[in-house]
Order: sequence, then structure tokens, then C-alpha cells
Amino acid sequence: MNTKIDTILLIDGSGSVGQRGWDAEIALSKKFVEAFQGTEEVDAQMSVIVYSGPRTWGTWRKCFARRTSKEERKKACNINTVMHFTNDLADVQKKIAALKWPKGGTLTSKALKTAQSELMLGRAGLHPNVVVLTDGKPMSKRWTRLASQSIRKKARLLWVPITRNAPLKDIKKWATRKWEENVFPVKTFRDLKAQRDAIVTHMIASMCPKPRDGMFN
Repeated sequence: MNTKIDTILLIDGSGSVGQRGWDAEIALSKKFVEAFQGTEEVDAQMSVIVYSGPRTWGTWRKCFARRTSKEERKKACNINTVMHFTNDLADVQKKIAALKWPKGGTLTSKALKTAQSELMLGRAGLHPNVVVLTDGKPMSKRWTRLASQSIRKKARLLWVPITRNAPLKDIKKWATRKWEENVFPVKTFRDLKAQRDAIVTHMIASMCPKPRDGMFN
């Protein structure tokens, strides 16, 4: 019997990531999706969201103003739903590979709210996963905490904090309990690149406690 897994992947595209950091995130994301391909044991659906944040105070106001249109808000907030839930994982990988680094701020709270809306498109009866890659402090810790608390009522929230700028102490509180099973810290983007396979293996072992031997090699 297949294990059904719905996962939303949030990729940090903020300016502080840098091009090398962005490339490392993309490589990790592709590897993560690849791990679910070609197995009969897991029936996986994926959704991908790239987030950064407003680049100026003018776009910040547009992002949060009530009268801003949907398209203007998407552009101002710099939150992009690349893929809604799909089981075409090969297409997900292609879309991830084609992504461009958006730069901007780190509007993590808005990204989580977008993920929460995406959860409504998932399969009924599942407890989905939301995986957040982040390299630094969110624009609002308070809003991120509240968004995390809200999303944890409907999904398992996992974090991959990268660099010492990421607020690890807070992230441990924002993640689903036990944080040891849902937080996968990395000191640098160089480490993210070097340890990519091991990180993905640990993430999926946590999400799928009893995978077939060699399934995620």
C-alpha cells in the first residue's frame, strides 16, 4: 500500500542568499524532489513556493495595502507559487531548475500564509508537510511566529535554517514538535552544497520513518 505524502517546499530567494547560495538551494530542492521519484512505496504530491519580500518601502505598502490588486500584490510581496500540488515530479524538477533568483527581503510570514492557502488544494485526510528553506531573519519575527502556529494546526512544519544569521533559537520554537526531527540547520551555503545528499536523506527519513532500503540514495 502506497504512503501518500503532500509537501509544500518554500525556497528563500532573498537578496542575502547570494547567487551561490541560491544555486545551492536549487540543487537541494531538486534532490529533495528527486528522492520521491521512481518509487512505488510513496505517492507524493509537491507544491513549490519561492519567496523573498518587498525591495522598497513603496512596494512594502503595496504588499499590505487592502486596495492592492492580486497581481500587484504578488509582484510587490515577491511571493511566487511556482507549482500548485502535482504528482508530476519530473515537471516540478524542471520548474525548479528554471527558477531565477528574485532577491528582495525575507517575508517569511507571507510565504507561510501562502503555503497555508495552498494546503486547501491538498488531498483530504492527509497531514501534509511544509518545508522552509531560509538563510536569515524574517522581516517580522512576530508575524512569522503567528503564521507558524497557524500552519502547524494543519501541517507538519519543517525548517532548513542556513547560516548563522538564521534565528535558530526561534526556528526551534516555530517548527513542529519535536524540533530535533523537524529542524535541519546548516552553517553555510558551502555546507549546504557539500552535505546536500545527507540533508535530504535526514529530512525524508524524518518524514517517512520506514522507507525501503536504498529508496532515497
